[in-house]
Amino acid sequence: METIQKNQEIQYTAKDFKSDQYVRWCPACGDYAILSSLQKVMAELGVSPANTAVISGIGCSSRLPYYISGYGFHTIHGRGAAVATGVKVANPDLTVWQITGDGDCLAIGGNHFIHSVRRNIDINVLIFNNQIYGLTKGQFSPTTPKGFKTKSSPYGTVEQSFRPGELTIGARGSFFGRVLDVDLKSSQMTMMAAAQHKGTSVVECLVNCIIFNDGAHGWLSEKTSREDRIIVLEHGQKMIFGKERNKGLVLDGFNLKVVTIGENGITENDILTHDAKTQDPTLHLKLIYMEGPDFPIALGVIRDVPAETYNDAIINQIAKEQEKSSIKTFDDLIDSLEQWEV
Repeated sequence: METIQKNQEIQYTAKDFKSDQYVRWCPACGDYAILSSLQKVMAELGVSPANTAVISGIGCSSRLPYYISGYGFHTIHGRGAAVATGVKVANPDLTVWQITGDGDCLAIGGNHFIHSVRRNIDINVLIFNNQIYGLTKGQFSPTTPKGFKTKSSPYGTVEQSFRPGELTIGARGSFFGRVLDVDLKSSQMTMMAAAQHKGTSVVECLVNCIIFNDGAHGWLSEKTSREDRIIVLEHGQKMIFGKERNKGLVLDGFNLKVVTIGENGITENDILTHDAKTQDPTLHLKLIYMEGPDFPIALGVIRDVPAETYNDAIINQIAKEQEKSSIKTFDDLIDSLEQWEV
């Protein structure tokens, strides 16, 4: 069983995971906040930079390995999952982070993504979702809302967009979380849970692209109204949200419904308790589907269920076959083969 090897003698800080490279993103890009949260989580995990590997594909977000003090690999478009898989299988003791974007991961890299999720490779995937291709200057991406006008859809895109969470669960994913760039507290909580999960943990990071899609998540980011528009989910906690902490989620038949505590006889006991550990993904999908203005957007850990990792499955398979085999040494192997004397 793979475990995160925490050094009990050394206390790391976020500075230990900052490289000497100048961070080259546009001023006010949402990627800065995700980078900062990630460095703090790495420090709290206590895994040394020497046991940390950060893999990326191509895109604005994929520059992140340069800014982490640890091992990094800036690969090619859409292939981050394939390389991260190889790194983890070759060295299961490493803590592996895959950094990717909505274009890199869900378009050209979609096939690699769904199969890494299906196999349950023990890697942590951060999908930076700004709903646009930023590095290539503003074309629509797989998460761009239908009808949105971009440089490659001047009359509005006619395509339905992906929901990363729905795609993750459809690929039989065992972990999905969602964070908002400006909500640092829940971002760090969710990334920490992702790192502690055994298997493929997918975290959708809602980030702003100030140049090509400014305000993509602006209705969520506005500080004065944010608490009424997001719900931060925690396993075992009531699904309560709102500036006054008086709104909550209940089931109305098979559907979710927002209610106000204190109205129509509703009490806190009526509010649903979040169960991230249930194998049945039905309610997890409903939480992923929630969209405004009638519903809050779900942040935090939405799904976190135990499942055998790919590494464990391979190691266990090899051990079973070795136990059954009569071949224990190289000489045993040679003796088992057909031989001739000349």
